[in-house]
Amino acid sequence: MIRYRLVCGHDHEFDQWFDSMADYDSKKAEDALCCPECGDTTVAKSLMAPRLSGSGGTVGTSTDPAPPCGGGGCGGGMCPALN
Repeated sequence: MIRYRLVCGHDHEFDQWFDSMADYDSKKAEDALCCPECGDTTVAKSLMAPRLSGSGGTVGTSTDPAPPCGGGGCGGGMCPALN
């Protein structure tokens, strides 16, 4: 799973989880993404700082927990629980 910070054409920013980078690309190509605030379907990735682990703890853009893995597991080494 991967979380992207998205922004719509009206500058509303929001986070959304995807199964993979290809999942985001597929939904973007199908215009299947929309802003939860205004419904705009002109949505793109926004700049987002990566989560970093260090001796001082985890530093990141949010303290939101990752969603649970599905029944088949995350696969592909993308599981946020492994980071």
